[in-house]
This record gives sequence, structure tokens and C-alpha cells, in this order.
Amino acid sequence: MFASSCAVTFVVLSLPGIRAQGIDYAQFVNPFIGSEGGIPGYAYGGGDVFVGGAVPFGMVKLGIDTYEEPVNQSALNGGWTPQGKVTGISMLHESGTGGGAKYGYPAQMPLASLEGVNLLDNLTYWQTREGDDVASVGYFRTRLASGVSVELSATRHAGLHHYSFPSEEQHVLVDFSHYLPHPTRSWDSQFYAGGEIEIQANGSVYTGYTSIGGGWNIGAPVTVYVCGEFDASPESAKTFSGKNTFPVSRHFRTTDNLTTPEPTFQDSSARSGPMNNRVGAIFSWNSTDDIRSRVGVSFISVSKACAYKNEELTWDIDKTVQAARAEWNRDVFSKIRVDTSDSANRTRLALLYSSLYFTHLIPSERIGENPLWESEEPSWDDFYTMWDLFRNQVSLWHLIQPKYYESMIRSLIDMFKNEGYLPDGRSGNYNGLVQGGSNADNVLADAYVKGLRGAINWTEGYAAVKKDAEVIPFFDENPVDSQGSLKEGRSALDDWIPLGYVSADRNTRAVSKTVEYSLNDFAVSQIAAGEEPGDQNIYLRRSAGWQLSWDPEATSRNFSGFVMPRYANGTFHKTYNITNCGDCNWADESYEGTAFEYSFVIPHDVETVIQLMGGPQHFEERLDYVFQPNTSGVDLGVNGLGITSINNVANEPDFGTPYLYNYLNKQWKSVQRSRQLVNDFYFNTSNGIPGNSDAGALNCWLIWQMLGLYPIVTTPVYLLESPWFDDVNITVNHNSTLRIRAEGRDDGDGRQGYYVQGVTINGQNWNKNWFEHEDAGGIMTAGGEISFQLGAEQKVWETGDAPPSPGHIDLGSA
Repeated sequence: MFASSCAVTFVVLSLPGIRAQGIDYAQFVNPFIGSEGGIPGYAYGGGDVFVGGAVPFGMVKLGIDTYEEPVNQSALNGGWTPQGKVTGISMLHESGTGGGAKYGYPAQMPLASLEGVNLLDNLTYWQTREGDDVASVGYFRTRLASGVSVELSATRHAGLHHYSFPSEEQHVLVDFSHYLPHPTRSWDSQFYAGGEIEIQANGSVYTGYTSIGGGWNIGAPVTVYVCGEFDASPESAKTFSGKNTFPVSRHFRTTDNLTTPEPTFQDSSARSGPMNNRVGAIFSWNSTDDIRSRVGVSFISVSKACAYKNEELTWDIDKTVQAARAEWNRDVFSKIRVDTSDSANRTRLALLYSSLYFTHLIPSERIGENPLWESEEPSWDDFYTMWDLFRNQVSLWHLIQPKYYESMIRSLIDMFKNEGYLPDGRSGNYNGLVQGGSNADNVLADAYVKGLRGAINWTEGYAAVKKDAEVIPFFDENPVDSQGSLKEGRSALDDWIPLGYVSADRNTRAVSKTVEYSLNDFAVSQIAAGEEPGDQNIYLRRSAGWQLSWDPEATSRNFSGFVMPRYANGTFHKTYNITNCGDCNWADESYEGTAFEYSFVIPHDVETVIQLMGGPQHFEERLDYVFQPNTSGVDLGVNGLGITSINNVANEPDFGTPYLYNYLNKQWKSVQRSRQLVNDFYFNTSNGIPGNSDAGALNCWLIWQMLGLYPIVTTPVYLLESPWFDDVNITVNHNSTLRIRAEGRDDGDGRQGYYVQGVTINGQNWNKNWFEHEDAGGIMTAGGEISFQLGAEQKVWETGDAPPSPGHIDLGSA
């Protein structure tokens, strides 16, 4: 797949038990899609995906941790990199994230020799890899240069390691101070805050805890309790401790980084003490047998960690893999069923089921694992982040994972009740970072308008989103933004409430925040309609605030009228570069997107956008323009490596832009644009997605594309597009079936037979290019059939109303 020191392979394991139960959809999953970027052999610009053993939304994601240089062409977030040296094998990881590293602990490291090894210095034992890394659903294998082979699999709270050594000398290092580094930014690097380890009497079991703080959201230390066991008693087992010497950490360092001291060994236990010394253990065997290790982890106690290890795992890695694949097939892949016969397109099967896989790695289900407060509500973590998830991923979970999704929302509301705010991002039991608006508001609204109720306390849910809209959070003094909190809430309410927009002189990211706060307030109005009707119009009118940042005199590329930075005195930043947002980061006037792009990102009021852009013809011309190559005026780096158009399919703000032609009743152009984006940027290869997976957000965009639908977030509307399969059966609302059929589809051999000629929904001729969640007798709840008639003609088939703009407000008369 690429020329580097470590290639990759995804494999189909022979698992008769699964096949006897039905189709093994897991065989089509390529866990390496997105593991490499545009530069061969490096993760930079790729998906930053986790590669290893996991179950759906599992707390444990067991995989290797690597260090790849040059660091500016790498990404260490998911642990795996194409050719990085292996520094350890750890239990906790994120997947697809683009920010600073989080997790990478607790860790083991198999060693074929201790000669020249200093256990406090991983440079003395880190390993290159030989041959191909191998992965499939629930399984990972690598071979280290030392000759040690490693196989991994995981359950929800525990992991199984299987080591084969090249000789009778066998060692396994347990390092409780190991974590994923962020070597280029010390302020949000993780840091070790202490731990404790004890070897039990038989020498084969170790227990203890480690505390790691900082990282991506500059979070408080996370304490993880550990219970590990080996299947054979070692000849030697001893603990060690040593000074905290991490060179990038400003926390608790007890010696300089010029020389690394040697560890001090103890017989059975080691504790960090007041200076947070590093602790670990080394286990040694003289044997030709393979060594297996079971490890359970818990955020609550060692006893829970031991219970997970004992109850969830045997010593048989084949059975562990089989159980993981069975769970993935049952709870995820079988929710969207397509033809998998020998005549089916294998690339499309790989793209569909791999995308489903990556949309179910995070957030992490931690029911019974909340160390912060006691509650009967479910507990979840690793919402990394709502800015990514709200665009289309939560809408898919709503359909195919209603049990999981309801549990997530209950957890979010419980966070508000106990911590004071909904999270916009959360990891390691800590809120942060807020990239723009309070986008959990959008998540709750999307669920509310589509009727998700269950055990959700929507009175509390509305209180949570209303606080986001009204109460400015405390300033957390994050060094990347000197003008507002990044931990939670909306830091620019000091502008938004009195001015109706976010000003460029008093707050950062004024353009993107104004656009996002507008959608946030629309979301609040949607929940208010049912929970507090007297508030609905207040927030509906506030949702038009983006119009106050619209400068009709702003011009760029022969187009007039854009959302622009506006100052508190009412004047606009007239010289602002509409096609270049600079670094496009925390301190800039627009975040991860230009003003040209954000001018299209008003999903609740496309009607007004069309008007302000000069009417349907001018809107269409501008929309055409943003997809033209060589028009981009900004280099977004990992958020758009190699993309030359203004529209950036690799980044979330532009997800919905290709579908805006539906609002002109020219749905065929939405099909054409979005289909071309997939053909240009999505592949069944290691560099097969155009940017960071972002917790599966990019993968989910592809799923909707392949289904022929696209959700309009915070509304019950779905746009009709063009499915990639003749027959799709989707399990919705727990046990109903939504069938999507494509008659006349022919998109092979260079022919363009994928344009819509007509649609029926539950047998009714449908003259609109959209429908609502409860249309046609509850098509998305009770199930039914959507049938597309496809052909080669670029046809305007829709004669009904264009998709609605439920947030349409004329500020001049409101």
C-alpha cells in the first residue's frame, strides 16, 4: 500500500462460529483506511485512526504506541503510525482525532533482551517493525525487529496480549508512566502524576494504578486502575521506580534531561511517593512457550479491573477475536445490509463497512465507570468532539443505534447536572476544547426534533442548552486563546447577547463563532418549542445573528456578500482576506475554514443565504465555483492536504455544501458534486480518506453518501441523493427496517447511470428532493421503502417545494 519500513495488511480470519450465525460483514473492513496521509509512509494528513483491538464504543482500545520522526510529518494520536518505532502497547486510545495526543496508557512492552536497556529510557528499547502489520476487526499483529511477534485483541474493559519470542530469553516490561507524547507543544503534552504497582505472591499477577494529566484538553489527571496477569509464572518478577525525567513536561520533573538515571528495583511493590517517581515492573521467563497476558482496567478500583479481566477474557486469542467480531457484526455491521455475494463490488463493501467501523470506535461507553460522581445515569467519555460529530454522525446513530444514542444523550445531560455545562469536547473525564459554538446543543436538538424520548430528561436537557445560550463560562486561561474560555459553553456571549454577533475586536474566531452560535440558538429554539414555548421566538430570532455579520459590500472572486469579521462599533473589517483565514486556528478570525466557506454554512436558513447571495442564479454560480480546482486561497495542512478547491471535503464545515443544489431544485447537481468528491478522495487504501477521521465524522459523511441520503442537522429533514447500492436494508428504531432500492442504477464502465429520475416513498410518488423523519407514516421510525429510479439523464425531476428553511428570519421586519 505504501513504500515504508512497515507495510500493512488487513486479513479475513476463518471464524466458522460467526458464519454459522449469518454473514460475516467484518471480513470487508479494512482497519488501515486513513492510517496514512498524502506523504507516503507518514501519518501526516491522514485519518489519525486507531489500529488495534476493540469492540463497538469499547472503553479499551488495545494497540501499539509509536514514535515517528520527523514529528511534523507524523501524528501520534491513535498510537499507530506507518513506520514509527514501537514504544509500548497500551490499553486506552482515541481514534481519528486531530488535536494533541491523549491516553496511551497503561502499557506493556515485550523485550527479547535486557542488554543495554534502561527501563526509564525507552530510547534504549524501542523497536522498529519487520514485515507487514496485520489487522482485522478485533485483531492486530506486528513483528518487532527483535524477533518478538505480538498479537492483540480486546473486550469492552480488558485486553489480551499474545507474545512469541525468538529465544528462551523472554521479558515483559510494565510501565505505568508511559503515555502518548506531544513533543512539539509542551503546554498540552500529557504528564505523569504518579502511580503504584504491586506484584502478587505467585509473581504472575500485578495490580496498581497510574495517573496521567494534561494532553489535548489540558485535563486534570486521570487515574486508571490496572489488573494484569500472565499465563505462566515468571522466573523473575520485580518492581522498579525512578526519577521523573520526561523532557517535555513542566510538571514534577525531579532531574534534568541530560542523563537518564537508572531505576531502583524492589521485590514486590513500588510507589511514586511525593515526587511522583516513575514506577513499573519487569517480568522474565526462560522458556520456549509463548507468553500471554490478560489486563483489565477501571477508573473506579483495582477490584473492578480484576473482575473485568477474569469475566471478559479467557487465554484464547482466537475466541476473543471471534467474540469481538460477532459483537461488531451483530451490533453494528448488520444494521446496514447490502448484497455481499461474489458479484458485489468489493471496494464499495470495504468502504461501507470500514466506515461503519470507524464511526463506532469513539466516544467510549463507560457505564459504571464514572469516578467523578454517583449517578444512575449512563456514563460516556471521549466526545472528541461535538464540532465534528453533530454534522451528520449523531443522525446516523439516531437511526441505527438508538439504544447507544439515548445512553449518550443521558450522559451528556448528566454532565451538565453535575459539572454545570454540556461538553463540546470531552476526554479523560474533562470538558474541552470548544472550537466554536456550544455544539452539544445541536446534538440534543437533532434528537429532540426526531422524537427521541425514552428515559431522557428533556426538562434538564432544555436547561442545559439554555445555560449555554445565556451564561458566559469562566475564563480558563488556555494559552492558545487569550480572549475566551475553551473549556465549555460559549465564551463570546459578551458580544452575542448585546450585539447579536461576535465581534472581531473583542473575541477570537468571530466569523466562525457567529455562524455557529446562530445554529446553536436555532437548536435551542427547536427544543424550546416543546419544553418552554415562550422562549422559542427569542432564540429563533437570535439564530439570525449571522445576518448581522453579512457584509453586502464584501467582494471576492467576482462575488459579492459574505459573512465577515465585524467590530463592536458596527463597522466591518474591509480588508479581510475572504479566501484565506491565515492559520485558521484558535486566535484567528475564522476557524478551520474561510469566510468564503462559512457563508454557505447556514443549514437552518438556506433561503436567506440564497437571497443575500443575489438570488438562485448567483447562488448557483458561486456554488459551482467553490468546487473548481485551484481556487483555494489557504493551506489547511492536515485538514485539507492536497485539496485545491475552496470547498474542503476533508473538513466538517463544508460537509453539507455539496448538497445545497437541492435548495435550488437541482438535485442532480448535488449528486454530481458529492459523487465526484468521493471518487476523488475516498479509497480502500491506507490513505483512503482526505483528512482526520475526526471520531469517524469523515467516514460517516461517506456512509450517508452511499445510502443516497443526507440529514440536515437540528431539523427532521433528510435530503434525497443517489444510493450506491441496488438494495440496502437498514435496521432503524431498534427493530424496524428501512429499505432503500435503486432501480436502473448503472455507474460502471464509465456510464453516468446514477442520476435520479424519480422517487417513491412507501409507494407514494414523491415530487420533493427531501422528506421528514415522520413522513410517509414514519418512514424513519416505522420503516418502509424508499425507491429511486436512476438513469443517465441529468434530470430536474423534483416539482415540489424546495427543502425548508425553518430558521428563516427577515431581521428587517422581525
